[in-house]
Amino acid sequence: MAKVIFGNHSSVIVPLKDRESIRKFYVDVLGGKIMKEEDARDMLRLGEDFYIAFLYGDVADESEFLRTARSVWLEIKSDNVEEMSGKILGSGLVRKLEVPDPHLYFQAPGGQCLRLVGIDEDMSFYEGGGAGPNVAKVKEAVKKL
Repeated sequence: MAKVIFGNHSSVIVPLKDRESIRKFYVDVLGGKIMKEEDARDMLRLGEDFYIAFLYGDVADESEFLRTARSVWLEIKSDNVEEMSGKILGSGLVRKLEVPDPHLYFQAPGGQCLRLVGIDEDMSFYEGGGAGPNVAKVKEAVKKL
């Protein structure tokens, strides 16, 4: 059987009006680096080897849809979760999402929903083992988003 893994490259098409806040958040707040800037595209690197391309266009703002249970929530990791949580929320650029889970869930400029976890944190629950959040509470919270 063929093998499949997730890669370290991602891209998203977002409204052009979000360009400044996307740059502020991913570069100034998260410490990313703009690798290439073009008229309708920014290519950023987070950490040593994760790349995300923001393609700017005349597209609808799907922020409300992305907060629904049908969105994919990306995970970012920090070596100092408390400090990074303060920096993320203090930036005024994100919308905190109320999910009954011990992690910070938020929506970044451009609409992406993210979860912040510790670099060395035990994430075995999310891999099928260990204790984790109450599923019924998570489902109820998602209905309110």
